[in-house]
Amino acid sequence: MERESGASEAAPAEAALFAWGANSYGQLGLGHKEDVLLPQQLNDFWKPECVRRITGGGGHSAIVTGEGGLFVCGLNKDGQLGLGHTEDVLYFTTCRSLLGCPVQQVACGWDFTIILTENGQVLSCGSNSFGQLGVPHGPRRCVVPQAIELLREKVVCIAAGLRHALAATGMEKSKATCVLAGSDHSASLTDAGELYVWGSNKHGQLASLAAFLPLPQKIEARCFQNEKVTSVWSGWTHLVAQTETGKVFTWGRADYGQLGRTLESHEGWKPQSHDSALPCSGPQKSMPSCLRCLTGAAEVSCGSEHNLAVIGGTCYSWGWNEHGMCGDGSEANIWAPKPVPSLRSSPGLLVGCGAGHSLALCQLPALPALGQRPKVTGPSPDATESAESLEAMDRERWKERKPETSTQSLTSPEMGGGAGS
Repeated sequence: MERESGASEAAPAEAALFAWGANSYGQLGLGHKEDVLLPQQLNDFWKPECVRRITGGGGHSAIVTGEGGLFVCGLNKDGQLGLGHTEDVLYFTTCRSLLGCPVQQVACGWDFTIILTENGQVLSCGSNSFGQLGVPHGPRRCVVPQAIELLREKVVCIAAGLRHALAATGMEKSKATCVLAGSDHSASLTDAGELYVWGSNKHGQLASLAAFLPLPQKIEARCFQNEKVTSVWSGWTHLVAQTETGKVFTWGRADYGQLGRTLESHEGWKPQSHDSALPCSGPQKSMPSCLRCLTGAAEVSCGSEHNLAVIGGTCYSWGWNEHGMCGDGSEANIWAPKPVPSLRSSPGLLVGCGAGHSLALCQLPALPALGQRPKVTGPSPDATESAESLEAMDRERWKERKPETSTQSLTSPEMGGGAGS
């Protein structure tokens, strides 16, 4: 039997979106273009409790709601926001061209966007300089989402890398339940819990001695302590996987702390200067290794070289932090997962990363019961002040979070910098 609610119960907790990190193009949706070193609440986002997915690209962000709506903001010089123009957008804005066409998933590349609708159709917009929109002989860019006609089967999952995209259908004998893409590598997870990888192995992200894998190759189950892989995520040059018992494994490039762990002796990574003129030295072979502090993570997201995770309602971050994307108020890299300090009192529900920025959907602390307000020293409120106005004042107190800012900008991979070196 359900317990009846009473007047003495606390008011239900509200959900709120927070954003921090690189913001040179307004990708945080805060209405300005200054980097933010501490999580700041987005007060203007419509119905944050309806958010279902959060993701980001090189300089843009995208949110999918429970009703299938798509909201976008940030860099738009190639039309990657799908709004029909090429002006940057500083607040999350609905993609009106998709109204009436519910969105299931969205994947953001460096300067393009791939969209999967609920009926299994795939659309794309943004830069097409490398053919990443999947439109043969198409235009250099597309400012409105257009269907990828070559994908005739129903697609169940999509992914976007730096300059390429992937789509998985449900028609194969061993169905692909998840696909993902890094800077120049790809991976696919089957419903049997097997993980296949291919592409460049310059940084050991494919767990192989080969420099390049032209065809998909399975990473053996023994690498995951003989457990089935249930989820997998990719940064640009590192991967994170979770098994059926909740264990989390990381491997690949590690010179920004993106693996969140002490390296094994055979992996051979040596942190070096971030000067893009210096050659990158890779490991002989980077193998999946268990990151015990992340066991049971409910949410994980990878940026280019930083990560977010939710464990027991606490939001953790680690890795590259040049633009404050780890949310600890500094710009020093984080070498092991640590709670995001200012979100400790706001349980994490969803997290999402762009190349150098972070977003999280959190629960605000519950308001005290109306009949059990804490004692206030000093003058008592006016007797005519309504309970609703008192409640509103409390909500405003929770929303007062002032960011620290940085004027550094996130450079494209070709120009060097953390994300592309």
